[in-house]
Amino acid sequence: MYSPGRPRLVDRRRPGATPADEILDAAAELFTTRGYTATSTRAIADAVGLRQASLYTHFPTKAAILCALLDATVAPALEHARRLRAGGGDPRETLLTLATLDVEGLLASRWNVGMLYVLPEVAGDEFAEFRDARSALREIYRELVALCRPDLDADDPALDLPFRVVEAVIAHRQDHPSVPVDAARWGRAAARAVELG
Repeated sequence: MYSPGRPRLVDRRRPGATPADEILDAAAELFTTRGYTATSTRAIADAVGLRQASLYTHFPTKAAILCALLDATVAPALEHARRLRAGGGDPRETLLTLATLDVEGLLASRWNVGMLYVLPEVAGDEFAEFRDARSALREIYRELVALCRPDLDADDPALDLPFRVVEAVIAHRQDHPSVPVDAARWGRAAARAVELG
């Protein structure tokens, strides 16, 4: 059985402080370029230069790798959202700050991981925590919009506009892969969406 202390198959090929980081980078590339279903754990291990058994010491399944990638796109934004909400302050400024930080998070990976949100597999039970975190983030956006726009009723779709504008950066990145994205401009566009409601 391969142990984590044995030498690698090849020298390091991927950015990352740990083998787990390298695995996530390789998986993000393969999932976003080849597709989740078409990517095997062997292909991920090969891309990192690890034995497949070594990959399993870090992630027990391919779904666990996808979970980690998805969580990394939402967990930091949700943490910022909770901290900002608890801090009080002007809801418009809070919304602008949150939207900018959220876009930065979606851009943090060199691979467009957000496009994996729509995979049919993400509807499965093992991704429930990710879906719950994303829903909690969306709810904080809605609360902030409601504070900015008390004239909107709870069923008004305008409550979702800033959250949707932020996530539109995923499609923008897909459509224009070589165009740099300015997170602050996207944050301002999301905040302005409140006025459109």
